Parts: sequence; structure tokens; C-alpha cells
Amino acid sequence: MRTDLFDFHLPPENIALRPASPREAARMLVVQGDGVLRDRIVADLPDWLEPGDQLVVNDTKVIAAQLSGRRVSRETEAKIEATLIKRLDGSRWQALVRPAKKLAPGDTIRFGHEGKVCLLGHLDATVEAKGEEGEVTLSFVFHGPALDQAIADLGRPPLPPYIAGRRPADEQDAADYQTMFAAKEGAVAAPTAGLHFTPALEQRLRARGVGLQRVTLHVGAGTFLPVKVEDTEGHRMHAEWGSLSAETAAALNEARAKGGRIVAVGTTSMRLLESAALPDGTIAPFEAETSIFITPGYRFRAVDILMTNFHLPRSTLFMLVSAFAGLETMQAAYAHAIRSGYRFYSYGDACLLFRQPDERIVEP
Repeated sequence: MRTDLFDFHLPPENIALRPASPREAARMLVVQGDGVLRDRIVADLPDWLEPGDQLVVNDTKVIAAQLSGRRVSRETEAKIEATLIKRLDGSRWQALVRPAKKLAPGDTIRFGHEGKVCLLGHLDATVEAKGEEGEVTLSFVFHGPALDQAIADLGRPPLPPYIAGRRPADEQDAADYQTMFAAKEGAVAAPTAGLHFTPALEQRLRARGVGLQRVTLHVGAGTFLPVKVEDTEGHRMHAEWGSLSAETAAALNEARAKGGRIVAVGTTSMRLLESAALPDGTIAPFEAETSIFITPGYRFRAVDILMTNFHLPRSTLFMLVSAFAGLETMQAAYAHAIRSGYRFYSYGDACLLFRQPDERIVEP
């Protein structure tokens, strides 16, 4: 499909720079299958679900993946900013660096600052290879847990550029940019729909008879990048590692057999569920990388309801929600949200989307 079909104008004042407080006080636009829009708040979520429904949340944990350093392998130094995006093994990471033109294979980058607690106060990495669009492979001098600790000591939360470009990250972001479900380290971006949840909201959902299941998808920075090609067929998705246990698969299949609906909390949970689903809709255990790219025309097998934030224009995530609820419906929903002052992106408000009937899906 043409990428420009998924473009829209977002006024800068609609971009959230801090989350709502409390988190469940964020607004929630309910988009039903008939295209009807209703303005609610996240605290109302239990009212829209039924006993037996199953919420599926992503329990990935964001690491301190943003590192500042300098090239030290030549006579002149150059400041380097790196965002870790994918772990390759115990000592190597793929990263996005700026400015990439200042680096070549074999260069050494020294991350850290004097006075920081990280062994000798810094962390060295060698540029092993360069790829496209600022991607490099970094080979660090430390390995395994020692490297994890060094990154935690020297790094900072990798706030999205639309926030980081307007204010610096601070200590509050270390808490704000982590969901209450975060348990398994590996993400370099938060599964932002989960940011709306609080223990009190979880308690009310359980009292309603709604189950809560956990999956893991380590979110990579590539998920949020805009699609730059003119046609979606030319876009390459970054692969992300995910896991869905046999116990979770069995619980979801049992709930669905009894008439319960599967509610994905976030596009990351949805992408993992759809990657794990068999053609007949049965959910199988899953532990692998996925690069699933969902655009209008895709026939959903696992997810009935999606709770998600408002996404960037021309992004794979806006394409995904358009596939789920219908492109015209989502265009109307986003126009309503902009007019009504909804807050967009990672720290912004939420949508609750009900899947459009399959017969309305038209192959691209």
C-alpha cells in the first residue's frame, strides 16, 4: 500500500512530554467496530471488558540503552551518541550512532564520564562493522553481567527523539518510562500501552473477572521508525526477540474456548500473539525473533481487542492499528483525538480498539 495513506499532521502541542498522574487518569478513546468514538479515561477499562476476557501485557524491561562517549582511536576526538538496539551475544550489541560519519570499522569509542561508578569510570567499545542508516556493531571490552552492570551505570533511559529533542532525560524518566510489569531486561524502548497501568487498576480488572497474562517482546528502536519507502512492500522490519510460554498459550486457548476475548495491551503484545498464532487461531508457545509487519489486508488470528497509544504518522504502528480497526476509522479517530486535545506518543493517552469484522477487510 502507499505509505502516504498513513500520513497526518500532528501539532507539536499534542505531543506528551510527561505521563498523566496517576497513570490511569490518562484519557482513552474507545473505537468500536462500527467506528463509533467515545471519550473515556483508562480507569474505565474494566467497564469495557467482560468476565473471562484475558489481558496480555508485555513484561519486558527497558535498559539504560542511551550512551554518550567519544572516539579515542584517532588523533582527534569526536563526540558520539549511541543507542543500543539489539544484543548479539555476551559482549556485542547493534547500535544506532550519531554522527555515524565520524566512525569507521576498527575505531574505539569510550563511553562514560569521570566520577561515574563503572570500574575505571568508562566503558570502551570497538566498531566492528557499519551498516545502513547509522547502524553499527559494537564489541565491548566487558562481557555478560559485567557489561550489563557497566551499561546500567553509564547509560540513561533512551527517550524517543520527539521527547528528548524538547527536554533532557532526568531521574523521573527512569521510573516513568518503565511499566509496572517490567521484569525481563532487554528492551530499548518501553511497551508504552503498559505505562497506563497501576496496581489499583489491575485489582479492579481482576475483581471484574478479567485475567492477566504476561508475554515478553524486547522492543527495539526500529519498531518506531517512520516508513521511508513509497510503498509498504519495500519496508524492512527490524527483528525483535519474543517469548510466550506453554502455560500462557494454554491459558489463552482455554479462555477463548469458553468465549473470552484476548485483549492485547500494546502493539508489542499484539505482534507477539499474532506471531505465535496458528492459522486456525490457536496460540502456540513461541520463543524466537519476529519481524511481522501488519498492514491493512492482514487477517488477525489471535487478538480481539487492542489497547494502545497514539502513534507517529507513516509508522508501522499506525499501519497496524489501521489494519485492526480500519484505515478510515483510524483516520477519523486520530482527527477527533487531535481536535479534542488528546496527548500523543509514548507518554500520551490511549485508544481501546475493537477489531473490525473480517468481511470489511480488503486485500491491498
